[in-house]
Amino acid sequence: MEKIHCTAIVLAAGKGKRMGTKVHKQYLELAGKPVLYYSLKAFEDSAHIDEIILVTGSGEEEYCKKQIVDKYQISKVTEIISGGKERYHSVWNGLSKVTGKGYTFVHDGARPFVNEGMIERALCEVKKSKACVVGMPVKDTVKIADSEGYVANTPDRSRVWTIQTPQVFENDLLKEAYKKLMMCGNIAVTDDAMVVEQMMHLPVKLVEGAYQNIKITTPEDLLIAENFLK
Repeated sequence: MEKIHCTAIVLAAGKGKRMGTKVHKQYLELAGKPVLYYSLKAFEDSAHIDEIILVTGSGEEEYCKKQIVDKYQISKVTEIISGGKERYHSVWNGLSKVTGKGYTFVHDGARPFVNEGMIERALCEVKKSKACVVGMPVKDTVKIADSEGYVANTPDRSRVWTIQTPQVFENDLLKEAYKKLMMCGNIAVTDDAMVVEQMMHLPVKLVEGAYQNIKITTPEDLLIAENFLK
């Protein structure tokens, strides 16, 4: 069977304001290496991924090339480009470099614990469903609040998931969804699945990720990640 081309768009353009440091969270050291290194390395080592498009903050392209891509020999990185004001702008910029048929994995560079198992499960599912995201069922009861901070309702916990990345789609599907989004103007979307759901009206399949697949957002997350690595 002919292998289908797979591209990973790794997003590293965030400011990380909640981290409270001058250094952006994706460049903070985790066990002696930048947080961003770990996700790049996972895609580099995966037999399923053919190329990596790295989306950074404006002006950080050369730093990423020298201090991360070249230093750690991430050879699959074919493009290092700047992102945009919002996450969806950065994804759109990354998609502009994706050509041909295949699948696109969109991943947050601040999630260092993506692994081959997640990549394989997502690839297997996207071949059937055209659109899938990794995530995990919640462990806690979730409450939906009203505008005044009172409980509006309590959803069935067995049907509630926290969503992670990578989020994986057919190239043409994701490009068309984002094209429609950009034409609509400033819309509040928080992940790629939401773009496909709203713009293409296509259901997105949930795939098991891992509870360890956290996003480094606060100082506490960095401490948790260090313990995971130990």
